[in-house]
Amino acid sequence: MMQFPPYTTALQRAGHWALWLGCGAILVFLIAPVLVVIPLAFNNEPYFNFPVHAYSLRWFRELFGNPVWLSAIANSVITATLATVIATTLGTLAAVGLNHRNLPGKRLIMALLVSPMIVPVVVLAVGAYFFFSRLGIANNLLGIVLVHAVLGVPFVVITVSATLAGFDMGLLRAARGLGASPLTAFRRVMLPLVWPGVLSGALFAFATSFDEVVVVLFLGGPGQTTLPRQMWSGLREQLSPTILAAAFVLIIFAIAMLLVLEMLRRRSVALRGLSEH
Repeated sequence: MMQFPPYTTALQRAGHWALWLGCGAILVFLIAPVLVVIPLAFNNEPYFNFPVHAYSLRWFRELFGNPVWLSAIANSVITATLATVIATTLGTLAAVGLNHRNLPGKRLIMALLVSPMIVPVVVLAVGAYFFFSRLGIANNLLGIVLVHAVLGVPFVVITVSATLAGFDMGLLRAARGLGASPLTAFRRVMLPLVWPGVLSGALFAFATSFDEVVVVLFLGGPGQTTLPRQMWSGLREQLSPTILAAAFVLIIFAIAMLLVLEMLRRRSVALRGLSEH
């Protein structure tokens, strides 16, 4: 079969290259601040100096050797882990329930579940502060975990719902027909096929909680200083290059998460193909 070139005129080829150049310029504009942070994190000077004249791991030793920064990192990991467990459990159950076709008010429920992605975080933080103040958990780790779980639930619901779109519900009916309980059918039949979506949602929920600062500013007490809050305090009180070392660690974490998500996406496509066949 004869192959025709996608662009037959000079104007079409010019438009094609103009589109590529425009997209490249936008990408450079978005990535440039990140590219500046990376060398500055290895700067040996006690102040921001670009270009860097001397490289050192001085500020990484400060990040992982200072008890203040270590405490902030530990608080972030604990908070994000607890919030992820809650968000993943509730979000997965909600997505499974929303997968039923005859569920009344399905669109309304879905809109309520994803509303934390739409509502400004500061509004949610202020509302949670006044509500949790009456319960006595405003300046408590529990309050931060609950709000972070709320912020993470939409990501779990969306990713698991997308994975369930290609799931054959006849497999669950067959398992129930063979005597399996609903929990056993979910654990032995559905979960092995949709786990990439569950894990993807869990990663999004963890990243959302780990990187969140507004809720912590409203609900966090002196003992709940997370890594983003410590970076925020450092920007306001003292401009230490340790902040750039922490930012570099967060960049590496984000890149690793994106790579894992891409692996999970490919795994989900493979599992969906197997289930369809």
